[in-house]
Amino acid sequence: MTKACFAIPGDLHTPTGGYVYDRQVMALLPSRGVDVRHLPLPDGFPFPSKAALEDTGRLLAGVPAQEVLVIDGLALGVLPPALLEQIAAPLIALLHHPLGLETGLNPEQSAGLLASEKAAVARARHVIVTSQTTARTLRDLSFAPPPPVTVAVPGVERGRRAPGNANGLEIISVGSVVPRKGYDILIAALARLRDEPWRCTIVGGLDRDPACAAKLRDQVSNVRLEDRVSFAGTLRSDAISALLGKADIFALPSRYEGYGMAFAEAMAHGLPVVAARAGAVPGTVPPEAGLLVAPDDDRAFADALGLLMRDTALRRRLADGAWYHAQTLPRWEDTADIVAGVIGQVAA
Repeated sequence: MTKACFAIPGDLHTPTGGYVYDRQVMALLPSRGVDVRHLPLPDGFPFPSKAALEDTGRLLAGVPAQEVLVIDGLALGVLPPALLEQIAAPLIALLHHPLGLETGLNPEQSAGLLASEKAAVARARHVIVTSQTTARTLRDLSFAPPPPVTVAVPGVERGRRAPGNANGLEIISVGSVVPRKGYDILIAALARLRDEPWRCTIVGGLDRDPACAAKLRDQVSNVRLEDRVSFAGTLRSDAISALLGKADIFALPSRYEGYGMAFAEAMAHGLPVVAARAGAVPGTVPPEAGLLVAPDDDRAFADALGLLMRDTALRRRLADGAWYHAQTLPRWEDTADIVAGVIGQVAA
């Protein structure tokens, strides 16, 4: 049986798409001939302390050459060359999206992260990415080749189809409360639609960027929507699925997505989507499943949301499109098959 070690920073049970991906794949690899273990790395990435980097170097250097080492891109992209040179194990880079494209970075931080990522990725034997969009982005940014890149799209669980609500519309948005998710655009759009019968629930960790969360709460208060917009915080996957099953519209104006697992999960519940045309979102949400508008345009986002609110036939047609498209999406078993194949190839 091939041995592999997944080096992942922070809490593996963090409810974000990247961590969900890592957990799901690791759980399925043993049934595909891969003896996998989790190597917890310190928290604080992608801006680790000196002590965290030193601990990370010691941990990674301890992985034997007989194991395939898979390092999550949240950590890999900022590991210095001297640290990477100490690694004896063959290396696979698992990239969810380039760190240098995160919203909120200044130009110097973005350029520094991209340069660091390029140098780190060049030391890998293979790169696994979670979407064709990310693969193209790496090529456009001159990340690859080398090394070879394989796309392993996240799987999706088949959910219970949302029946819709007779009285008022339930809007749900799922994703960590960070600037990249564009919740400020969502709130501004909802303020333009205050005369429509809706309620909105935002599901996502409020501790990833406390300043962003506080700013959004202030925004909600300033537009007097406290009784209609709620922040649910971090929820278990079954609780999120239950909320999706009771909603009418999924709305998330992300400024960038490497794939967008929340969109796939929403479609798996038959929810029509309103989103921004950014990153991998157009490749994840087809025209028959949702309405996509320009990023950072709250007026356009409000227009799309308002259209779905008022046009029952359109909402039903896009809900059907979302439901049927979701049936064609890969399962987690498919994702694990691809990852196991790459691990086997690198081990050989």
